[in-house]
Amino acid sequence: MRLVLQLVARLLVIVALCLGAATVWATVDAYRSVDRATSASAERVSQALEALYWRELLLRSNRMREQLLPAPDWRTIETVGLIAPGICVQFEPAGAFEKPLCGQSKGIGKAPPRWFAATVQAVLGEHATVERPISARAATAGTVRAIADPDAAIALAWQHILDNIHVALLMALAIALLASLAIAHTLAPAHSIVSALRRMADGEYRTPLPRVRSMELAMIGRAVGDLGDRLAQAEEERSVLTRRLLEIRSDERRALARELHDEFGQNLTAILAFANTIEASAGDKYAAGTEIAQDARMISQATRRIIACLRDTLNRLRHPPAEELGLEASLVDLVDSWRSRTAQPMIQLDLQGDLADISGTVAVTAYRVAQECLTNALRHSSAREIVLRIERRTGAENALLVRVEDDGGGDAAKVAQSAGFGLTGVSERLAALGGSLSIARASRGLSVAATIPLAA
Repeated sequence: MRLVLQLVARLLVIVALCLGAATVWATVDAYRSVDRATSASAERVSQALEALYWRELLLRSNRMREQLLPAPDWRTIETVGLIAPGICVQFEPAGAFEKPLCGQSKGIGKAPPRWFAATVQAVLGEHATVERPISARAATAGTVRAIADPDAAIALAWQHILDNIHVALLMALAIALLASLAIAHTLAPAHSIVSALRRMADGEYRTPLPRVRSMELAMIGRAVGDLGDRLAQAEEERSVLTRRLLEIRSDERRALARELHDEFGQNLTAILAFANTIEASAGDKYAAGTEIAQDARMISQATRRIIACLRDTLNRLRHPPAEELGLEASLVDLVDSWRSRTAQPMIQLDLQGDLADISGTVAVTAYRVAQECLTNALRHSSAREIVLRIERRTGAENALLVRVEDDGGGDAAKVAQSAGFGLTGVSERLAALGGSLSIARASRGLSVAATIPLAA
């Protein structure tokens, strides 16, 4: 999952938790606000009745104080206006058949769901009754008793939640949207870093990265840049070492060729001379066709075959034909030599582009690649047709492409995994020049392609 989506998902979870916490807080606050409204209603009504009590006491002084209350006109519209919605107030001691005076409770809110009412009452409990004396100086003046209507209190809490939840939901959505945009903008340079890493995986180690404002991403970018520089330096050092190794290998091959020529060549020549002498001597002393003469003749034949094989080995160990004949002529000679040995499969040579000025290490590497790929195609496949294509690509690519295709079937993945010493040596040569080797499936067989940069 993408990092931006993960952060946005976590942000949405946090917003949802905050929204839930805000809803719970709004529910508790709305429910407790009813208690505050009950206390305030009792306080306001008690103050109003205290003034009414002292007025009645002064105007009707000839009456007993017990007969002053409840005052005949305390249940008025002005008194109702002092009572909060959903709150009921009753005078104590209450008169006969006297009912509590309640504030307006109709239209104060929508009817809440049953689960909400049951949950709130179970968790927060019932509302407390509030009592206030009418006068602190006259205990006989009576008290005001206020209590909340449970249904009205639940409706008020539900309406309060609905009023606040809309605003909270809009704010949560706005925060989530703006934060998501901010996260996406902050993490946008991560795409450039990932692209740089992919280019580094393809061999472009020194890949410039854009400047990043985020400190963490900037540190990652600098680390990627430093890693690319170290990889490029290591690749350059490896190329130098590989080239040196190839030079040492070439020197060893020449030294081995000299040793084989000087030691084995002379000894084989001596053996051949001795065998000829024995054959001639045996023919003079005995009748022709004796066993000694036949044995000497067989030794002579075996020695000539060994000398021929040694001569071929010496030719391969010395400088390849590409250095002496040029790339194009050496490739033509290579194909002709294979054609002269076998009539099947048919080998085609396709040369594209100007190959005249290609020489040195590039020419030798191209010749070795073609030689190894042709040898593998002839020995390890049942191909009927093999195509050797040499293409010089100009322009920005500026490389030499060597491709060998056959129609002998085969599994490209298995061939790539089980590459022997020949393909391993070819890969090392190509790596030293900054080239590459690929083994892929062709239309009816395998395709082995090597790319050699001419700038090398």
